[in-house]
Amino acid sequence: MPRVKVSVIVPVYNTGKYVDECAPSLLGQSLPADEYEVIYVDDGSTDDTLGRLEKIAAGHPNVQVHTQPNSGWPGAPRNLGMRHARGEYIQFVDHDDTLGSEALERLYEHAKRNDADVVLGKMSSTMVRPRRLFRHTVDACTIENDELTQSMSPHKMFRRAFVEEHGLRFPEGPWILEDLAFVSAAYLKAERISILADYPVYYWMKRDDGGNNTQHRFNPKHGFWPNTRAIVRQFKDATPASDDIDALQNRLLHRLYHVEILSRTREPEILREDPAEQRQRFEAAREVAVEEFPAAVREGLPAVSRLRAELLERGDFDGAVALAERMREVKVRTVVGAPRWEDGVLAADVTLDLLRGDGEPLVLVERDGKQWLDPELVAGVPGTEDGWEVPDPFRRACAELVVKDRDREDWWYPEGDLDIRLRPLGAGRSQVVASGRLRLDPERLAGGRPLGRGVHDVWARVQLLGVDRMVRVTGDGGTGSPAADPALTGGRLALPYWTVKGQLALDVDQRLRGLGPDTAPAAARNTARGKRSIPLPYIAATPAAAPARVKVTVATLSVQADLLPAPEGTTAYLRLPTRLKLPSGRHPVTLPKTAGPIAHAVVRDGTLLRVEGPGYEAGTGRRLLDTVADNRQVRRVRKKLGR
Repeated sequence: MPRVKVSVIVPVYNTGKYVDECAPSLLGQSLPADEYEVIYVDDGSTDDTLGRLEKIAAGHPNVQVHTQPNSGWPGAPRNLGMRHARGEYIQFVDHDDTLGSEALERLYEHAKRNDADVVLGKMSSTMVRPRRLFRHTVDACTIENDELTQSMSPHKMFRRAFVEEHGLRFPEGPWILEDLAFVSAAYLKAERISILADYPVYYWMKRDDGGNNTQHRFNPKHGFWPNTRAIVRQFKDATPASDDIDALQNRLLHRLYHVEILSRTREPEILREDPAEQRQRFEAAREVAVEEFPAAVREGLPAVSRLRAELLERGDFDGAVALAERMREVKVRTVVGAPRWEDGVLAADVTLDLLRGDGEPLVLVERDGKQWLDPELVAGVPGTEDGWEVPDPFRRACAELVVKDRDREDWWYPEGDLDIRLRPLGAGRSQVVASGRLRLDPERLAGGRPLGRGVHDVWARVQLLGVDRMVRVTGDGGTGSPAADPALTGGRLALPYWTVKGQLALDVDQRLRGLGPDTAPAAARNTARGKRSIPLPYIAATPAAAPARVKVTVATLSVQADLLPAPEGTTAYLRLPTRLKLPSGRHPVTLPKTAGPIAHAVVRDGTLLRVEGPGYEAGTGRRLLDTVADNRQVRRVRKKLGR
């Protein structure tokens, strides 16, 4: 009997129909069914969830169902699932999420190949932003890679022997942040951690009833603040203290401080919640910040975040609100050079910078040999009367381009990095900007594989001076207009365009946009005469491109034609069928939406003689040759002459 490679543990409570929506992704894995098991643990559901689970188990020998009295949180069901697990590795899945069809097979192979204690699989979601952590696949790393703290959810694969050796368990009962407690303990103990970034493993799905949004996060009985303290101490107990802002402990604590503490001072939360309630959160966050976090954590923050922390730790709620109101208006501007195709890759120069609410650049001002944060931004914010110094303008600064598959919710990282630099503006003023080149390869972007059919939107993730934004990459092209010529890539058409919101997007394989005047505006340029095919210079192609099928109309006849690359690989050719059920003559060839012809097909007795560009005019000699071209004897003579 094959050994069980993976145990999938799924805690459930009053899940109802979402059990049935999740189950196919668990039961349809590429890993053989006798090599993995699915363990459902029902946490005392009061609806029909248990009946649904039992029905699933009855039809699948590799499914177990266990029950327990309601504990109120996922920790206890996960622990019970681990006690029943037989797999070499354990994978945690929430009851309303799904796995990629090859998730378990790929995760297990990656784990075995690298002898990993923990494997992080690429997450796709309708609910989270892309994570830089999943930019590249990593064979082995340790907690020293502090990017690991970007992913603290439990939806990972853990070697079961490792879990047992270190007695890793989730806190039980209504214990919010139980996932952070378990995962941080695993990170600290693991000798080898692997990251699988070239395949979307886990889909964290948003329920239409909102049931998987954490409710009552700050309910006192859930212990948010005591639990935060416990996790901080877990990191501090396992790592040496240091005044160096870049020491391991301070880098690891940065995530907790930034996400769980400073969120209480940032927009939108501090501006959205009831002021009385938000003051209580602010004060509770202040106590934890002052009592638990070393000063080096705050000093290691970028400029705006360090100012927030200063206001928080001295208890200035009104000052934090004033800063949040200013920062809410800060925008990221994207400047995109004309997109173009370069050897089958969509390329464009991109620059990103920050603008204040009044539309002016957010600047740094040099004074006394130091850099100071934009006076217009901090005017009136308590504690900044003499300015707010920026010792390191590049502290924790990063910017990256990402491409989102609109249909599948997958995020992919195109080639190249954006560089962060200071751009002089004159008079002692400068601006932090990110610039570089987008290189979007439709045939390799999806983890080394071609992008799926669909629309792929270009976004930018920006962290400059402590300003964190996810923005659409927009340009000056008219909304809905082409951004560059179409391209033939891998046997499919790739159509770059600006969306109705002005965002750069690429439609692969004509998902929403067909080849026509709105996507190929320069079609009428072609005046060349072909044989049975004709060059379309407005469609870029590479030698490796396979033929693509497109629908064209010849006169009134709709036919499938081929797009294929020229031998030199710079232009696509349109090749029509050799037999056309049309009367003899010269017939216009149009694309589905084309107002005018892109070519003319010359037909004689149902046979295509040649294709001509729309501007080509045949002379008397050419018309005479057409008349005799279909004569059998003439064809025989031409064949002997090799013409």
